[in-house]
Amino acid sequence: MADDPRLEAARYRLERDAPAEPPAPADEADARRSARVPPPLSSSQVADLRVQEAMRRGDFENLPGAGKPLPGLGGRHDPDWWIRRKIQDERLTGIGPPALVLRKEGEELDARLDSLANETDVRAALEDFNRRVIEARRQLLGGPPVVTPTRDVDAELQAWRNRRAARLRANAERAAAAQEERRRSRRWGRRR
Repeated sequence: MADDPRLEAARYRLERDAPAEPPAPADEADARRSARVPPPLSSSQVADLRVQEAMRRGDFENLPGAGKPLPGLGGRHDPDWWIRRKIQDERLTGIGPPALVLRKEGEELDARLDSLANETDVRAALEDFNRRVIEARRQLLGGPPVVTPTRDVDAELQAWRNRRAARLRANAERAAAAQEERRRSRRWGRRR
């Protein structure tokens, strides 16, 4: 490392900017010790040297986000930025005021019901949703008002049955079309 020109330049600047010469050593042994020991470096100079060495080794190459602007600069200051980033990075759901959570869940309720297999599960999911909406309306926690309507269980069950029947018909039509296509391709293969 002694032949590193950057390190030598830093030492030269330190020696050049050092205060006036210290008093001459009292004896020859002190003179030899002081001649061999370089002047001490300040903490900022040590940090600069270590950063320069790391750059030469290539420790700062190919870092994620290299060449891209820092996220969040230029916007307004948000003291809860780390919470929002954690929620976004972890894809957490169900966190927030009950009014907003229930509103979002109400928008996605039909898709969730369509993923259920039988009427008992659909009825249980609807009753649970309605129970949570009513409970959120009763609580006085503050925040936005709960405007999510409760769902009529019987009407929603009928709508679920209709959507399910339409899906089953569409699946049957696709299967019949695929079977017809396979039959045609087999027939076409025999003619060749």
